[in-house]
Amino acid sequence: MLYRLDCGKDKAHFMECLASLFRELRGIFDRRETGYRLVLCGKVIAISSAMIEMGGRMPDQQFVLHEESGNVQTINEKAVAENQLMELDVQKTNGELVLADEVNDNNEATELLDKGYMQYGCPHYRRRCRIRAPCCNEVFDCHHCHNEVKNNIMVHRKLRHDLPRHEVRQVVCSLCGTEQEARQVCINCGVCMGKYYCDTCKLFDDDITKKQYHCSGCGICRIGGRDNFFHCYKCGCCYSILLKNSHPCIEGAMHQDCPICFEFLFDSTNDVLAMPCGHTIHKKCLKEMTDHFRYACPICSKSVCDMSKVWEKFDVEIASTPMPEPYQRKMVWILCNDCGKTSRVQYHLVAQKCPNCKSYNTRQTRG
Repeated sequence: MLYRLDCGKDKAHFMECLASLFRELRGIFDRRETGYRLVLCGKVIAISSAMIEMGGRMPDQQFVLHEESGNVQTINEKAVAENQLMELDVQKTNGELVLADEVNDNNEATELLDKGYMQYGCPHYRRRCRIRAPCCNEVFDCHHCHNEVKNNIMVHRKLRHDLPRHEVRQVVCSLCGTEQEARQVCINCGVCMGKYYCDTCKLFDDDITKKQYHCSGCGICRIGGRDNFFHCYKCGCCYSILLKNSHPCIEGAMHQDCPICFEFLFDSTNDVLAMPCGHTIHKKCLKEMTDHFRYACPICSKSVCDMSKVWEKFDVEIASTPMPEPYQRKMVWILCNDCGKTSRVQYHLVAQKCPNCKSYNTRQTRG
């Protein structure tokens, strides 16, 4: 069993607490147990049941104290006997023995750290501080709020800019208004300004259900849990672990604008998808595109989903639509957007079918 008792760093006080603790243990715990482990002053101590039975007097052998640093300190029987015993108010909390005063102090400290939890922030983050932008020296709730104000079409083109998040140095506590160097706990009121805090990105967020983590490859914080994603160094971004061995790599795939709305994808707050061709796009933009019956990648024109059922309908349509006599023997060259093969096929007004992959996602290159 493991118990904890914080008795301060004074040696005399330490020995008093130790002897008193023996008396407490003798009355609280089952004497049939072979021994106990305690943490006193940050040091792990092994206590045998024999010591408890003796009420604080050491057995003949010496008592060994193992510190966290690995050093060993020896306290003999006489050192304990010469110290006066002191009654302690000991409580059992979460399986640990702690001083009552320490319990109260810890409760007060926790209440202070949690003051205002999830009550402050912006649409992007729940946090208890605001940041001072190093670029324009103005205060904003977060870097996204800054970019929405300072980098939109209402601002003169020469004045538009994004906030360099890694250069943020000053933050303002939302509870007491104290401006200070970026840190997790306010130096004035002692409130925790964000349950999640990244010192590299200067990112604060109280909503830890997002499972935030810092990706050193991306250089920014991501959400979703480190165990659920992997960083592809060729694509330059994080993908779901489900795509680790199946996604097509395209260098810098995420370091580009969405081909539909032209928002930069790398640090976008909207969901991003990788299409079968490897190019990336906003999830909502892809849905809007398919809602308008556009099923080809805007960049490379490859199909974004399984089109086999559609190609079967094309087969039926072409079979039921014979070409006029002058065009029945007309041949044309086509390029298949799906497999990339060039072929010479019979011309048809509806579409030309690729003989290699059976796709109708083709284009005529020459007659």
